[in-house]
Amino acid sequence: MMSPNTLSTSVETSFVKEVIRLGKLRLSTSVVFSSVAGYILGFTTFNWTHFILLIIGGITVVAASNALNQMYEKDRDALMNRTKNRPLPLGTLSMRQAWIVSLVLLLVGLTALYYINPMTSYFGALSVVLYAVVYTPLKARTPMAVFVGAFPGAIPYMLGWVAARNDFDIETGTLFAQQFFWQFPHFWAIAWFSYDDYAKAGYYLLPSRHKDRSSQLFIIVYTLWMIAVGILPAFGITGELTLSPVGAVLVGSLGLWVLRQAFLLLNEAEDKVARKLMFSSIGYLTGMQIIYIIDRFI
Repeated sequence: MMSPNTLSTSVETSFVKEVIRLGKLRLSTSVVFSSVAGYILGFTTFNWTHFILLIIGGITVVAASNALNQMYEKDRDALMNRTKNRPLPLGTLSMRQAWIVSLVLLLVGLTALYYINPMTSYFGALSVVLYAVVYTPLKARTPMAVFVGAFPGAIPYMLGWVAARNDFDIETGTLFAQQFFWQFPHFWAIAWFSYDDYAKAGYYLLPSRHKDRSSQLFIIVYTLWMIAVGILPAFGITGELTLSPVGAVLVGSLGLWVLRQAFLLLNEAEDKVARKLMFSSIGYLTGMQIIYIIDRFI
């Protein structure tokens, strides 16, 4: 039989685990990697305080967005295999608890980002509004939700540069564009292999709403845009954000890897190919950002 102290500790541990799941800590951390990359690319004088605040603020703001998203989608999440075991549909957290957690996370995150500079906090707040208030309600209405959702999804990369420079210019716009176009082949690949599961909740997020040739061609076109903006700094037209010819070849090669998967999806139309496309897109984004960082310092 558990003692009262042991039971209390168990409940507290369980609550913390559910909060972590509500905020999707692993996803939040991976998203913040983009902000870290943006900061490293943008800083002129490295500031450890700002760097740590960027990580804390980024993780908590993204976690708050995820929590707000799950609160709105609670009933639809219960219908899908991939989401039915989330804390809210499962009942391991109440809506009241979710509200409190999300607001606390948001307050902590925006405060941390504001301490760096107000512009960073403003963009952080904008990402939450676009994701939780605009993108989330649109998901069940139109595939255009993916386009809208790409805006908050592209903010983390440029947020790091804004934190480092307190400025929005051609460099931040380029970083934004790189992550903006990346999201389309990435998310449409998920929408392809999760099509039946999404349909249970009324989500039809492929560009044509269906697993057809039109959606396949859209994926290819946006992959080409992703590659183009990925190597754009090599042409000397993006201010202080630059890329060497060797770096451009490496980034371009990663892009061709994704493009190959997109063409395979066009030819084979199989879910397993869409999964490979999704994983290749993750490899592209991470690899591209690492290449840019290395390229800056050699």
